[in-house]
Amino acid sequence: MRTPTALAFALALSTLPAQAKDPSLGATTYTVYEAWMSPAQEPGEETEVPKPLEKSLGSTAPSVLRENRKSRGHGQLRFAKDLSKAYVEVQIQGVNPADILMFHIHCGPPGILGPIIVDFGESGSPAKKFVDGKFSVELTNKNVVFVKDMPGLKPSLPEGCPAELGLPGQVKTLAGLESLARKGVLYFNLHTKAHTYYGEMRGQLYAVQE
Repeated sequence: MRTPTALAFALALSTLPAQAKDPSLGATTYTVYEAWMSPAQEPGEETEVPKPLEKSLGSTAPSVLRENRKSRGHGQLRFAKDLSKAYVEVQIQGVNPADILMFHIHCGPPGILGPIIVDFGESGSPAKKFVDGKFSVELTNKNVVFVKDMPGLKPSLPEGCPAELGLPGQVKTLAGLESLARKGVLYFNLHTKAHTYYGEMRGQLYAVQE
């Protein structure tokens, strides 16, 4: 049971005016998510590519089982708190940059293939964007896309994410992307010549614990 003094103190606190913050801080403070990338997170082996997709998305180099691959990576996705911009920084090892075909942010829970929401190859070859194993890019709303017809997924998903089935709209903004990141349903996926369909390695994004 609260004492009269404690009640009076709590009441005094509740009546203090809220302090507005400097609006410019929204562009210089961040909400941060990170992923530890590994082949173990891929939901299948290259030998399991659906037959109808072998020609278009099958490997063009000898593949290696997930447990035997040496590829690893770490990535961060930082959203400015005013959600005007986001920044991606990724470092990889055990992968020849010349073998990289595609690099994306997908939407889907762990172990599930999901549609592409950010395609890092839109502005040029992702292989050329990895310098000494490091990749860095700035994102705005225009970079948030949604591939409705993801090969191998039937029916196509018109929703913002497989974790959001039933929603009528698609995620088209950084605000929507951050909302999905908060739910743990975004992941990095790096695709190579040897591991094209599922990917070389994957990393589910989770909020960084301060």
